[in-house]
Amino acid sequence: MLKSKTFLKKTRAGGVMKIVREHYLRDDIGCGAPGCVACGDAHEGPVLEPQPLDPASSLCPQPHYLLPDTNVLLHQIDVLEDPAIRNVIVLQTVLQEVRNRSAPVYKRIRDVTNNQEKHFYTFTNEHHRETYVEQEQGENANDRNDRAIRVAAKWYNEHLKKMSAENQLQVVFITNDRRNKEKAIEEGIPAFTCEEYVKSLTANPELIDRLACLSEEGSEIESGKVIFSEHLPLSKLQQGIKSGTYLQGTFRASRENYLEATVWVHGDTEENKEIILQGLKNLNRAIHEDIVAVELLPKNQWVAPSSVVLHDEGQNEDDVEKEEERERILKTAVNEKMLKPTGRVVGIIKRNWRPYCGMLSKSDIKESRRHLFTPADKRIPRIRIETRQASTLEGRRIIVAVDGWPRNSRYPNGHFVKNLGEVGDKETETEVLLLEHDVPHQPFSQAVLSFLPKMPWSITEKDMKNREDLRHLCVCSVDPPGCTDIDDALHCRELENGNLEVGVHIADVSHFIRPGNALDQESARRGTTVYLCEKRIDMVPELLSSNLCSLRCNVDRLAFSCIWEMNHNAEILKTRFTKSAINSKASLTYAEAQMRIDSATMNDDITTSLRGLNKLAKILKKRRIEKGALTLSSPEVRFHMDSETHDPIDLQTKELRETNSMVEEFMLLANISVAKKIHEEFSEHALLRKHPAPPPSNYEILVKAAKSKNLEIKTDTAKSLADSLDRADSPSFPYLNTLLRILATRCMMQAVYFCSGMDNDFHHYGLASPIYTHFTSPIRRYADIIVHRLLAVAIGADCTYPELTDKHKLADLCKNLNFRHKMAQYAQRASVAFHTQLFFKSKGIVSEEAYILFVRKNAIVVLIPKYGLEGTVFFEEKDKPKPRLIYDDEIPSLKIEDTVFHIFDKVKVKIVLDSSNLQHQKIRMSLVEPQIPGISIPMDTSNMDINEPERKKKKLEKSTCSQNYC
Repeated sequence: MLKSKTFLKKTRAGGVMKIVREHYLRDDIGCGAPGCVACGDAHEGPVLEPQPLDPASSLCPQPHYLLPDTNVLLHQIDVLEDPAIRNVIVLQTVLQEVRNRSAPVYKRIRDVTNNQEKHFYTFTNEHHRETYVEQEQGENANDRNDRAIRVAAKWYNEHLKKMSAENQLQVVFITNDRRNKEKAIEEGIPAFTCEEYVKSLTANPELIDRLACLSEEGSEIESGKVIFSEHLPLSKLQQGIKSGTYLQGTFRASRENYLEATVWVHGDTEENKEIILQGLKNLNRAIHEDIVAVELLPKNQWVAPSSVVLHDEGQNEDDVEKEEERERILKTAVNEKMLKPTGRVVGIIKRNWRPYCGMLSKSDIKESRRHLFTPADKRIPRIRIETRQASTLEGRRIIVAVDGWPRNSRYPNGHFVKNLGEVGDKETETEVLLLEHDVPHQPFSQAVLSFLPKMPWSITEKDMKNREDLRHLCVCSVDPPGCTDIDDALHCRELENGNLEVGVHIADVSHFIRPGNALDQESARRGTTVYLCEKRIDMVPELLSSNLCSLRCNVDRLAFSCIWEMNHNAEILKTRFTKSAINSKASLTYAEAQMRIDSATMNDDITTSLRGLNKLAKILKKRRIEKGALTLSSPEVRFHMDSETHDPIDLQTKELRETNSMVEEFMLLANISVAKKIHEEFSEHALLRKHPAPPPSNYEILVKAAKSKNLEIKTDTAKSLADSLDRADSPSFPYLNTLLRILATRCMMQAVYFCSGMDNDFHHYGLASPIYTHFTSPIRRYADIIVHRLLAVAIGADCTYPELTDKHKLADLCKNLNFRHKMAQYAQRASVAFHTQLFFKSKGIVSEEAYILFVRKNAIVVLIPKYGLEGTVFFEEKDKPKPRLIYDDEIPSLKIEDTVFHIFDKVKVKIVLDSSNLQHQKIRMSLVEPQIPGISIPMDTSNMDINEPERKKKKLEKSTCSQNYC
């Protein structure tokens, strides 16, 4: 049956267009209930259970299916995901509304409906002849959809009566809309609110904790007085932003001070790019990463960023006077030049809440169900939740979701979502750091795995189309030990004309991952492989990452090759790109490759190839540095794990060899060559990578630090910076140059992916290259897969597709890739921090030499070269007499009593794991040398144990926990 749907659409020019769409109604759509005589086998995919007995409900004792409305799906998704809830009918009307209103919830619903154990059935009521309803005159879209849901619920109950008598089933309508519920009951449909139904599940009392508290204004704490001003409605905010009365931006809470935040204003204007907010009332219930509207305060109310460290201690929420007293501490007298544009939040444009990991701060009131939850991320406020499981959840990592923030509540309201495990447990802490850094780490779904090639796999004739056979070449790979995802391999051989042929061969991942399928979408979403200390979160399934795409030795593999003809002075005479088939002759570690190059007795083809590559790489590096490329330094650490416990037993900085540099040079050269080629072919659609030059102010600390050691660092160009770093040497202090390079790294901007048609600045500052991209690691970076596809089209080896040449879609992709790359870096650092804590926990108290990297007003930040470890030595402690501190920002230096500390000064520190705060355990450093009475710790501290108070809590005796992961 054919119906037509008519609606009006406003055009960009301001006119109105009438659109008529055909709408087909069918008779063959199944109800999803197995054994239904009327439907037969009309249903497809996961179906409902024939006799749903669980969960047992005191309100609905007979077997039943659930049919929730849109708001229940949107707001109670945590309840629906619980294993106790099964046999749910998800209507097409509801699914469409959810899709329009919340992409994250829509994805979660799709995941649940794909889980066959949950028995969620999607019923296409909008195309079923008996459940389709047309919008009546005067009826709004929302009322029409409510009616459509009730019609479907009523149809289901009448339809299921046709089944045999012993199979009598009921459909229960779940809605939180009072009017909709009343109408459903009038029409004879069993209907309950989500809370009523969940509370009726006597066998699953823990489900009550997962109920979201829906009404923001209706969930005020009893007799609480109004603390915050009302948020303006969206229509007023949009008008205000348009007129310039308000500014729109991203709210960024401070980690160090819970009463301070900044708003980064959106748009091109540099004026008031950053606005400071101070005080609870001006923060006005905004949460980190929310999109907010702010009003600028008059200039006489502007403030300076506070240097005070203030953490929320979870005081009594009625004690607002104490908050106001704390706010007065922030407003210390400052130089007028330090004042920054200051504002207040007037409304929320978009909430960017996510589930938060942390720990329960159990209430002191006996039998209380209301408790505070303390997030691991210090930028997130504490959250009030109600739970009956407080005793069980104490000392464990849990996940909590925010539901709302009433005007008269000091903290937002939320609900318990999940118990992750005991604090300090390695698996639990890894899960926390992955969740907190938004790293997608769930197992690959069946839909994704279905696009993998069938095993056993081998290269076919079809695969060799548009591909060169290079299996005869002496190709080898050089990687870190234990590497299984081998992206790249190299070869070098002399040609008959006396020149050299050099090839970089990269795994042809794009051959296996085709545009637009589920495997491609999941790889794009993940964006990058994340390397933690003892596990790897793959971007692509293991069959590809460690097997079919990994360029292991002595097996045929598909590759994308960049081949140059060079003279012996490493000058490129010809460049060509080709898809290829290779067979690597050796998979070497950096140490093994170095041993071959240095050996006087080895002269086989692989060794000869490596020596040729190494010789050319040295010339390439020298030339690159002459052009102004920077050689910076970052202390990287490697853990040696116990084979049984997998605890770190040794920690050392990574040793870099010539062969590390050899591989790097050819990867850089390949990336630059490919960048030029794809930009020639796709000037508007090339995916490139740039590294912006830092603003001069970034270099202030580096210049001042060098000056304090009578050295001059010039920063006007990358070349002058590189040259002055090369000259900055001290025979009496050989480590000084490394420290300067480490400090220079901190001055740099973040390198980012971008679409060539959306930007004019292509320059890569650190590499001193006018153009650059990523081509050499497609197993672990999605950007490289896109670059492979562009290059394949450019050389005629593959065909294009619409998204590849849509610069707006490519720009959106780059935005996600930049975010994923940044989060992966943070997650990796958090993993190193956690394992460092495990290492020092087992090692006890140690004393090591360190160098000062930064001086602060009340502390010094030091680097311990032996461990590549950075930490802060504080000179002011609670309940201890304050020493005499004089801070000089110009030199920079910090005078403590009669001792002056400068950047790069050598000190000796004691390192110990501070477990006094279970949520945020950290490495604590104390000064040993130079000796300052009342400050320095004496050498004989072997019996010192700052964790003693915690040891009294027996159940937490063995726990160790990561620091704040954000």
